Amino acid sequence: MSHIIPLNAPSVEQNWLNDLSNAISDPFTLLKLLKIDPTPWENGLAARKLFALRVPLSFVDKMEIGNPYDPLLRQILPLAQEFEVHQGYSVDPLEEQQNEIPSLLHKYHNRVLLIVKGGCAVNCRYCFRRHFPYNDNKGNKRQWQQSLEYIAAHPEINEVILSGGDPLMAKDHELQWLIEHIAAISHIKRLRIHSRLPVVIPNRITDALCQILAETRLQTILVTHINHANEIDDALKTAMQKLKQANVTLLNQGVLLKGVNDSVVALTDLSEALFDAGIQPYYLHVLDRVQGAAHFMVDDEIARQLMAGLITKVSGYLVPKLTREIGGRASKTPLDLLLE
Repeated sequence: MSHIIPLNAPSVEQNWLNDLSNAISDPFTLLKLLKIDPTPWENGLAARKLFALRVPLSFVDKMEIGNPYDPLLRQILPLAQEFEVHQGYSVDPLEEQQNEIPSLLHKYHNRVLLIVKGGCAVNCRYCFRRHFPYNDNKGNKRQWQQSLEYIAAHPEINEVILSGGDPLMAKDHELQWLIEHIAAISHIKRLRIHSRLPVVIPNRITDALCQILAETRLQTILVTHINHANEIDDALKTAMQKLKQANVTLLNQGVLLKGVNDSVVALTDLSEALFDAGIQPYYLHVLDRVQGAAHFMVDDEIARQLMAGLITKVSGYLVPKLTREIGGRASKTPLDLLLE
């Protein structure tokens, strides 16, 4: 196993950790920074008690000053609608919370999802795991070792997905340990990392992390979570280029969100901006029916119409798959196969 000791590693890693520690958790502070009058939103700001507000300053910097309907702000600002209880919505929409092995989900035949860390750098209000029992699924070496033993005992598994929370909340040395142990399991071919951290804190893509990913024998895929073209800036593009140089395949999955990206123009701009940044549009998910997020739901028929419009505006390789994940199913379900 390799031992990565990059020059100035502590100070480089400290950059993103500082960004993380300076994240905003008070919605009044956030609105003040954006020069938005909090008065019309005060009833909703209490929703942070249902699900905490957390947003790094580097993501706030991408928001439009004075615009309470900014598409990035809307994704993270607590709103009064979160207190509403809707039929058909649940705290466990994907039926994940009865996992037998802590931190490990084996939902699909050939791949497992490993919850590396419970925390995120940003709390998205539509998150399908906003009610997930992370206290029972803590990311630590003891639980990772238990998961590794399960993976080693199941030769049908050829891909490990690092998820969370956000797996890149783990420090580089933790990820190095975990990736090296995954790579030591002979039937694993691919490593997939699902993360929003490169979007909200691009500094997270350190040289040490890129070296770890470049040196593993595993085919590595990073799946970013980007919902709007305004999330993509030069810092993100630079981070993505570093990953591409480390032979990491870059894909994106987004969520179709009312008031954020539910227009042909927004989806067109997103696909174009993603590809300009070296990221392949992969999935566009309709909202998972999690309690507290119903106000983001886009009707299925409208979603199909939006995709029909997108197809007329961009090349075919820029059209993500419109899909829904249904708890208990053996795969994601394209919306054109649903009869709802």
